[in-house]
Amino acid sequence: MPRRTTIVALSEIKEINLTPLIDLTFLLLITFIITFPLIEQGVPVNLPRGKAEDLPERSTRTITIDAKGGLFLDRAPIELPDLEAQMRQLGAADPDVTVMIRADQKVEYGRVAEVLRTLHAARIARLALIQQAEGAPQ
Repeated sequence: MPRRTTIVALSEIKEINLTPLIDLTFLLLITFIITFPLIEQGVPVNLPRGKAEDLPERSTRTITIDAKGGLFLDRAPIELPDLEAQMRQLGAADPDVTVMIRADQKVEYGRVAEVLRTLHAARIARLALIQQAEGAPQ
């Protein structure tokens, strides 16, 4: 039985179709736009409100205490003894470091006091208690 189709030479593709690449680029851009604010926030806490001045830009570390009393050092969970050891190393290595404390407004004062005692024992002299501006939305 003879072949019914003829063999035709394939033509070369002389242009690249950019539509799928543009679609992928926009998809990645939208993904980053949506996820970046979530990454920047770190551990979600409901900060108390009040008036305060902005802090100057220096080398800083952030300790967060969530509503359940969990401790986080720069978004990483940590226990109090480990926090104390890290703060002692940090205080010895960089005496001008500023430690910012973000605590949920529902956290017991005793938990915040434990962190403050840890910082005092580690000889951290610069610290700031972070709060929301009075007019800021929740």
